[in-house]
Amino acid sequence: MGEKRTWQHGLLALTLSRFSLSSYHHLVVLRPLLSCSLLDSLEESGSSLTCRSIALYWFRLGFSILSVESGSVTVRVRMKAVGICGSDVHYLKTMRCAHFVVKEPMVIGHECAGVIEEVGDEVSSLAVGDRVALEPGISCRHCKHCKGGRYNLCVDMKFFATPPVHGSLANQVVHPADLCFKLPENVSLEEGAMCEPLSVGVHACRRANIGPETNVLIMGAGPIGLVTLLAARAFSSPKIVIVDVDEHRLSVAKTLGADEFVKVSASIQDVDDEVDKIQKAMGTEIDVTFDCAGLGKTMTTALNATRTGGKVCLVGMGHNEMTVPLTPAAAREVDVIGIFRYKDTWPLCLEFLRSGKIDVKPLITHRFRFSQREVEEAFEVSARGGNAIKVMFNL
Repeated sequence: MGEKRTWQHGLLALTLSRFSLSSYHHLVVLRPLLSCSLLDSLEESGSSLTCRSIALYWFRLGFSILSVESGSVTVRVRMKAVGICGSDVHYLKTMRCAHFVVKEPMVIGHECAGVIEEVGDEVSSLAVGDRVALEPGISCRHCKHCKGGRYNLCVDMKFFATPPVHGSLANQVVHPADLCFKLPENVSLEEGAMCEPLSVGVHACRRANIGPETNVLIMGAGPIGLVTLLAARAFSSPKIVIVDVDEHRLSVAKTLGADEFVKVSASIQDVDDEVDKIQKAMGTEIDVTFDCAGLGKTMTTALNATRTGGKVCLVGMGHNEMTVPLTPAAAREVDVIGIFRYKDTWPLCLEFLRSGKIDVKPLITHRFRFSQREVEEAFEVSARGGNAIKVMFNL
């Protein structure tokens, strides 16, 4: 792997078939004319490599051959576990997530773990056969944010499955070795892939300085709300209340360690009654609120429910513009803290998993293989929501 090697580039010949989910009336799935066995035989051909992957083609899902350049400080990883994130579903539905817009074919997926198959000449920390979890963002390492230790804010970040950067829902990925973290023996590849969403919760708790005297409110019991719950418990929060519209997800939150939960209505816009219910459920002042839903209503509830001098952390990414009561919050000096991805979280996440302080296994509710039929089904399940929390591909 000493000399630079470029993986063979190109797209498979494709035919169309309908995606059955009715709300995705613009979404179709591209089927490869090449069989999987032929794809496997294409993987090594002389000095070039090919890689089967899942890519977006303007409201379409399809198989492609991905090109990636390797070098002396990178490793080639055979993907074994890749989770579906809410952003993947957003890209499929609308070709955008927040201010990130898909303008050309893009391989999706960024929650991933796998087994190293090849290492660069200068890589000494990892070896062929190591099981690793991948941190999906490659920062420039030179800007003021990178040098200041906040590389998650790098303006030149190359992040898996964030336009126009390809993601990890592929059978092979080349990645910098220092962004691949060896899994402890008792941590599975699926758990390794879960380090990515867990990192969001861990980073949020660090930003909010969660500790044994911090009472926490979490708005939203989706995957990010639940990993934030796990992280807050690991950071020794004495009381955690979680809020959602879905009774099933609230019951899951209870099993994961929430002290109390509050079911609210999605249709009621007056939040005063909800704030009262939440504060009664907490039974004491709310020090920190994590808004993991990213809605105007949840942000308003968060600002109103949090104690004077407390903190509201914006974890969920919602609309670019929302109407919220900032003046009353400012008068009470409620600090509003932005949360964007994470930094330096993988070692701590892996230690939490190794020690058993955090168990992410209950979050993985559905598993699928890397085949055309099961890829379609996996995204249907993830888009429907319902009892699905984390949908995982086993490659």
